[in-house]
Amino acid sequence: MPQQVAVITGAGAGIGRATARTLARAGCDIALVGRNRDRLNDAAAELQALNVRTYIACADVADAAALDAAAEEIEQALGPITIWVNCAGAGVRGQLAAITPDEIRRATEVTYLGTVNGTRSALLRMRRRSYGTIVNLVALAGLRPPPLQSIENGARAAIRTFSESLRPELLHDGDRIHIALVHLPSINTPHFSWTRNHTGKRLKPMGPVYEPEIAAEAICRAAFGKYRDIWVGTSGIKSWVISTFLPGLSDRWLSKGGYAKQMEKVAVEGNEPDDLFGTVAGAYAAHGRFDMITRKGVPPLLTSRHAQVGTAIAAAGFALMLAVRCRRRG
Repeated sequence: MPQQVAVITGAGAGIGRATARTLARAGCDIALVGRNRDRLNDAAAELQALNVRTYIACADVADAAALDAAAEEIEQALGPITIWVNCAGAGVRGQLAAITPDEIRRATEVTYLGTVNGTRSALLRMRRRSYGTIVNLVALAGLRPPPLQSIENGARAAIRTFSESLRPELLHDGDRIHIALVHLPSINTPHFSWTRNHTGKRLKPMGPVYEPEIAAEAICRAAFGKYRDIWVGTSGIKSWVISTFLPGLSDRWLSKGGYAKQMEKVAVEGNEPDDLFGTVAGAYAAHGRFDMITRKGVPPLLTSRHAQVGTAIAAAGFALMLAVRCRRRG
C-alpha cells in the first residue's frame, strides 16, 4: 500500500479539522484546504506532534481552477493523493422567500459544486494510478428534510445522487477508486455560529447532537474500510421510516415543531458575520458552542448492510401492521 496522503477541504474548523487529526493519527500525511489561512495554520500546528507531513493550500472550493491548482501543489509537496474528503460547505437558513438568489447560488456553489469540484480534482489524479478513496458528506436530515434548510438539504441531496451516479462510471472504466458517503446527524461545529441566518433567532442543532470527532471517526472508517455508505446514529433513519409510511403526519409534525427545534430563544442582534461570501475572523476550531448538550456516548455506525436489514425489518413490520388492520376490518 502506498503512503497515504489525505486531502481535506474545509479543514480549518469543524468536521474537517477533526478529520485531519483522526487521519493523521492513522498515519496519513495531511493536506489542509480552506479559505482562512490562520485557521489552517492552527490546524497544521495541532498535527506537529503526530509526526506526519502537512501542507496548507488556501482555495475556495467553489473555484474549480483554484482547487485543481491546489491539488497539483499538494501532489508535488506530499506525493500521490490517495484519500480526498470533501468537508467544505456553506449554508443559509430561513424560509425560501426570505433568501436572495445570490445567497442560494453561493450556498449551492460551495456545498454542492465544491464537492463536485473536489471529487473531480481527486479523480483526475487518482486515475493516474487507478487507486484512491473519495469521501463525501450528506445529512441524515436529508432522509426527512426539516424546514428552514431547503438550500442546504437540496445541496446535500444533490451530493448523494451525484456520488451514486459516479460509482457506475468508475466500475465501467475499471478504476479501483472508491466513493464513500457518510450520512451525518447534527454535529457540534462552529457552523451554527456563522451560517447566513434569516430566522431572527440564534440557530441550534436539531435532534441528537454529537461531537465532530464522531463524524471524523466515521469518515476515517469510510476511507479505510471501503464502505459504500456509513450512517452515524439512527435518528435520521427513524425519521425516514415515519415519513415514508406516514408522510402526512411527518409534514404536520415538522410544520409545528421543526421551527422551534432549530432556533434558540435569543434573538439575533443583526449584521452578525457569516461565512457565505467570506471567512469569519476568530480562533474557531473543531467544536461549536454546544458541548453541554452533545451526547457523550458513541452512536452506532451503520453500514449499507445494516441499512438493508433495517429497511427489510421496517417494511415487514409495516406489512404486518396493514395485514392486521385489514383482518380486523374484514
